Amino acid sequence: MSGRESRTGSRILTRRRFLWGAGASAMVVGATAYVARNEMQWLETRRVDIPLGERAAGLAGMKIALLTDFHLYPHTQPELVAEAVRAANEFQPDLAILGGDYILRPVEAVFELAPLLERLEARLGVFAILGNHDHWKGLEVVLEGLNRSGAELLRNRTVSLEWEGQPFDLAGLDDGWVGKQDLAGALGDRSGERPTILLMHEPDFADEFARDGRIDLQLSGHSHGGQVRFPFIGSPFLPPYGRRYDQGLYRVGEMALYTSVGIGVTVPIRFNCPPEVSLLTLARA
Repeated sequence: MSGRESRTGSRILTRRRFLWGAGASAMVVGATAYVARNEMQWLETRRVDIPLGERAAGLAGMKIALLTDFHLYPHTQPELVAEAVRAANEFQPDLAILGGDYILRPVEAVFELAPLLERLEARLGVFAILGNHDHWKGLEVVLEGLNRSGAELLRNRTVSLEWEGQPFDLAGLDDGWVGKQDLAGALGDRSGERPTILLMHEPDFADEFARDGRIDLQLSGHSHGGQVRFPFIGSPFLPPYGRRYDQGLYRVGEMALYTSVGIGVTVPIRFNCPPEVSLLTLARA
């Protein structure tokens, strides 16, 4: 074989390798785009045991369904919320918690969301707090929608409940970013002898709240887990007050914290971070 023939053959082989590599890269990019776009609809029912300290030992076995960050329309559709509600009801929770950020746009979408949330069932009731988008998009409309859903709004206040003979307090705060959250006002002069569960939209206030000493568990959302997560480094797209404790279970001092990545999105993408309904079971430490 001549040198010319050899070089021609080499060029053909190189071209084939280039085309194969380009085709493979296009397939990877296309598959990644497909997953990122469609993962928004792949609801995960995440079951987590949450160990609590001695003060809350009497709550071991209590079940909590946490649904948050619905952001109904234009990217999140009612069918996904309905699926989350069904999953929560199948869990047969003692408490159902709505963690804020109910709509994206228009704010009137809350009136389509309300009948879906009204289907939630929990032995001790359905309780709600507010998120930053609820303030931004139209607070009075959101409040009316929540009222129609039948959920009890906890806005800087606490209710006393009982589970299997164990009394406990459930406190909920206004949004910490754009609202007027008031932990001292919500807890009042409670001594801290009873277990306390705190609902707060943004998780990163946990460092402050853990220092209070009266809270056993904080439940939050807000971060969406960043919506896009990369192996080893997590997400570079986390919002203010959702960057330190962005997803999952944490221990902050003597307090437990669980941050849900939520159901909806603010931009139409999720990658390695599917939407979730959080099905939590309290346990002894």
